[in-house]
Amino acid sequence: MGRPYRARGALSMRSELRVGILGAGIMGCSLALLLARRGVRVTLIDQASAPMSGASRWNEGKIHLGFLYAGDPSLATARKLLPGGLAFRRIVEELVGRSIEPAISRADDIFLAHRDSVASAEAMGTYFANVGELIRESGSGKNYLADLTNARIGRLSSAELSASTDSPDIVAGFAVPERSVQTHMLAEWFAEAIAAEPTITTLMSHRITGVAASKSGWRVHSTPAVEATFDILVNALWEGRAAVDATAGVIDYEPWSYRYRLSLFARTARECDLPSVLVATGPFGDIKNYNGRDLYLSWYPAGLLMECTDMNGRGAPAIDAVSERTIVERTLSGLAPYIPNLRRALEGAQFRIGGGWVVAPGGGSLADATSDLHRRDRFGVRRSGSYISVDTGKYSTAPWLAQRIAEGVLG
Repeated sequence: MGRPYRARGALSMRSELRVGILGAGIMGCSLALLLARRGVRVTLIDQASAPMSGASRWNEGKIHLGFLYAGDPSLATARKLLPGGLAFRRIVEELVGRSIEPAISRADDIFLAHRDSVASAEAMGTYFANVGELIRESGSGKNYLADLTNARIGRLSSAELSASTDSPDIVAGFAVPERSVQTHMLAEWFAEAIAAEPTITTLMSHRITGVAASKSGWRVHSTPAVEATFDILVNALWEGRAAVDATAGVIDYEPWSYRYRLSLFARTARECDLPSVLVATGPFGDIKNYNGRDLYLSWYPAGLLMECTDMNGRGAPAIDAVSERTIVERTLSGLAPYIPNLRRALEGAQFRIGGGWVVAPGGGSLADATSDLHRRDRFGVRRSGSYISVDTGKYSTAPWLAQRIAEGVLG
């Protein structure tokens, strides 16, 4: 991560510092709250009609410890993700002013190794053990969503695997101690916290096209126009971040992958005991059972509506009621062969569908073991003077990274 901007001279007076933040997802909202509560005047700008409306609301909320990235046996990704995952609960509870316990999934995840996975079952077993050692070395396992001190990490027995799935395509199963949070709940709590801060101004429904430096500070080009200027400008966008960076003179020559993904949330008609399962590793899918009634379901090919290497003014794909029903059916059809009783548990369930852009450096397909999309350790901060561009990386790392940026801004 690049060296953060440090305020100097008269601008070290926090009440005089004008900070603009582009993007009101979990990164932008976390940073806005951290700065505002230290006396900084913050303006939060986004094209959505309300904070936390995009990908930060419509994802499974996995608070990563690194287990998902068996496609990166170097452990570079796990090492980069781990601090954010371990610090997530502490920082978020400070930001939203309440315990997030009601939003945390009740049980640990089960990873099912598909025969077509980019990592073999043996490689997964070795990788999971190595990630477990990183957690133990951190000494911070008690700070996670659940206490990791005596967490189970390892291969399921034959009987346990048979109880989890009867699919011949699943060659092994693993218990890992990762949990998830209900992103809709956290999105509401973040939005309430933002609204309660008198030194945060929100400019929603503003489509940002670029920025420019002037004698009075940074100006934001958008529709409608933003009249204010800023001493420090932070680009925390996902959609279109690279294009805005270019107008600030921050050129990124690395290729980027842009994927518009839909998520499926279900509210069951009755209590169900479906496990939180991930069919791994590659373009497969997963289920998160948060509390016995509220579930997240994903089958990667069903939810991936658009994939490109540059935005070129692309907007969100249009989804109608017919498309929604098709996506629900394709998602359930993708998961059902691996999850016993899935359809029975979801009889009479109510579904909600939404999504956003997922942005990552690299390219290729997740089905390709050589794709650099299996490496997610290259996120962080780049800056040019008082302009800061931040690649959030993952939902789980945003509050931790925002804290580091805030410390740099405040000097």
